[in-house]
Amino acid sequence: MRESDIENYLVDEVKRLGGECRKVRWIGRNGAPDRYIMLPGHCIWVELKAPGVVPKPHQLREHKRMRNLGQRVEVVDSFERVDEVLR
Repeated sequence: MRESDIENYLVDEVKRLGGECRKVRWIGRNGAPDRYIMLPGHCIWVELKAPGVVPKPHQLREHKRMRNLGQRVEVVDSFERVDEVLR
């Protein structure tokens, strides 16, 4: 399974739940999450990875910065993880 398969599943599930799933491009900021999920009542930043692949150190640093500012950041590497995050 590839990262793009998981990304497509995420987008489809968010739409099914009535939310929006935006692809994010960061200018001048390496390591930021790939997707911004907007669901009724809450938002989630999602870093997508192929199964078993972990975020790189610079991504982990950026995720920590964002969490310190009160943002929810999740790393997703499987269909099951998508389901967990969207519950």
